[in-house]
Amino acid sequence: MTVAEALTTIGPLERETLGDRVYGHLRELLMSGRLAPGDKLSLRGTAEAMGVSMMPVREAVSRLVADRALEVAPNRAVRVPIMTVEQFRELTTVRIEIEGFAAERAASAAGPEDIARIASLEAAFRALSLLARPDLAEAVRLNKDLHFSIYEATGLPTLAEIIGALWLKAGPVLNLDLGANPDRLATGGAVRFHADALAAIRAGDGQGARAAIAADIRSAADFIIARGGLAAA
Repeated sequence: MTVAEALTTIGPLERETLGDRVYGHLRELLMSGRLAPGDKLSLRGTAEAMGVSMMPVREAVSRLVADRALEVAPNRAVRVPIMTVEQFRELTTVRIEIEGFAAERAASAAGPEDIARIASLEAAFRALSLLARPDLAEAVRLNKDLHFSIYEATGLPTLAEIIGALWLKAGPVLNLDLGANPDRLATGGAVRFHADALAAIRAGDGQGARAAIAADIRSAADFIIARGGLAAA
């Protein structure tokens, strides 16, 4: 998915709290992997796609630069950062600890509605993986929604917020995993790990849920590092 195509999925915004709304939509594009490392973001193109002026776009981009989710290149272009292998390994270590804890917590805190939502997203992801020509951008989005359905089931909004900040950096890099090619989706371990996490949460097995999410994150990270696409230093 190109940047232009990603922006068209948002559509024009209503004219209230525009800076916050633009920020929220760009944040979602990053977290759901619809923008990839190295993608350049045109302020004018973004404003036109959302039907707003340049001012709220500049405000939103400035906030995302402060979040380190976007960066300003030497030529003043705004782009999604290209992470180094070392930075990615660090991010992966932190994600395994924090998201693993969230999954463990969800196993004891999730109610029937939470489990139903997790199960629905797990089924949708699994069904997509079986298609001959799956929509890879949709796979990345479903993966993100499934993970956050687990984290939100903890009943700890601050924890979900912390994980959201991690995914601002991780989301684009996941393009290099699930968004890489259809074979990766079909043969990768994500489907199995998601099913394991769901089964553990249903059973109230906190350690099992933690292990499944940790394995999912670790497997994706190993693939991304092996295939390249990250900066050497």
